[in-house]
Amino acid sequence: MGYGVGEWIIDGAHGEGGGQLVRLAAALAALTQRVTRIVNIRARRAKPGLAAQHLAALRAVAALCGGTLTGAELGAREVHFRPGPIRAGRYRFEVGTAGSVTLVLQALLPVALQAEGPCRVTLTGGTDVARAPPMDYLRVVLLPWLAQMGAEVHIVALHRGYYPRGGGELTLDIVPCRTLRPLLVESAGALRRITGHAHVAHLPRHIAERMAAAASNALVDLAPVETTVAVLDDAAATGMGGALTLVAETNHARLGAAVVAQRGVPAERLGAEAAQALRQDLASGAALDVHAADQLLIYAALAAGDSLFSVRALSSHAETAMWLIAQCLPVRFAVEAQAGRQLVRVHHVR
Repeated sequence: MGYGVGEWIIDGAHGEGGGQLVRLAAALAALTQRVTRIVNIRARRAKPGLAAQHLAALRAVAALCGGTLTGAELGAREVHFRPGPIRAGRYRFEVGTAGSVTLVLQALLPVALQAEGPCRVTLTGGTDVARAPPMDYLRVVLLPWLAQMGAEVHIVALHRGYYPRGGGELTLDIVPCRTLRPLLVESAGALRRITGHAHVAHLPRHIAERMAAAASNALVDLAPVETTVAVLDDAAATGMGGALTLVAETNHARLGAAVVAQRGVPAERLGAEAAQALRQDLASGAALDVHAADQLLIYAALAAGDSLFSVRALSSHAETAMWLIAQCLPVRFAVEAQAGRQLVRVHHVR
């Protein structure tokens, strides 16, 4: 099958085989206008098939491009997607319950950047939930990387939402950027500062303070952590929850680590876990943290030239993403092991 021709059939059980594969496949289908069938969706999961947030991501991408979805329902293990032209405009998508809005954004944002005009996207659901990037990680880590590549995306957290109720709401204003700059950052360089963003909602302030203090104590030998702590009320959040996001700014890069407050898990343990993840990334000299590398692969593949970046280790999500992207876009990935890190090259095939 040639690039952009015929029906693209994706095995949803390949590699990591989770929701990320479904989201990325939908985005790639919309970007290339390629009729796509995804089969064996989340086949090896305890609850196979589409969950609410996967379904929301598919519907969001389909709405952005006026596409048609067949078989897209909760629990579905096969979906057929026929995309149409990507359209600017105002959109609102409800994930439902506490499904992660940041995961839905992983699917729709690369598509919206290729629209002919600005998009305003409002999403409701969970803003800070387990097994997904918290909202602050998106705001202070991922979007600044995209800005470096030329993308202009403004985010406003209108309301926070947590497991199990959800009820959060984010709005993004997305300026089209059809020609992204390559991502060229081989090493992080010297550490300049570390900042922390901790918050809780309908919980005692000391929980956020303890998360932040534990992280600060674990990183004090590297740099003093400049931390902000917020306590959110009914006007700013639905339900009980919280999160901590750490950002290390270096001469050439920014690396993030984040944790979400969990019932029964001490705040000190959460803060220490975030600090340990950040410390490992900094010690490797890598330019991107593991989670940023996962999410930036699609943008590097869409950029106007070859990209080069380093990461401490490639996750199974990243490996699956590279496999999928290389099938759909004219790019090839090469990974070279260096001392304590991986160097990733994204080469455009011409």
